[in-house]
Amino acid sequence: MAFADNFPISESLGVFVGVAGFDWLADGHAEVTNAAIVALAAGAVILTARYLLKARRKD
Repeated sequence: MAFADNFPISESLGVFVGVAGFDWLADGHAEVTNAAIVALAAGAVILTARYLLKARRKD
C-alpha cells in the first residue's frame, strides 16, 4: 500500500477543525496555517504509532 492509503485523514481533519475552532473562539479569528501544521503533525504521530504497533504485533 502507498503512504497516502495509510495516512489518517479523518483524524487529521478532526484535529484541524478542533484547533481552528478553538483559535477562532479564543482570538476571534482562525489561523489556518497553524491549524494545518498541528493537524499534519498529529497525523504523522498517529501514522507512526500505528506502524510501530503493527510491527510489534507481527513479532
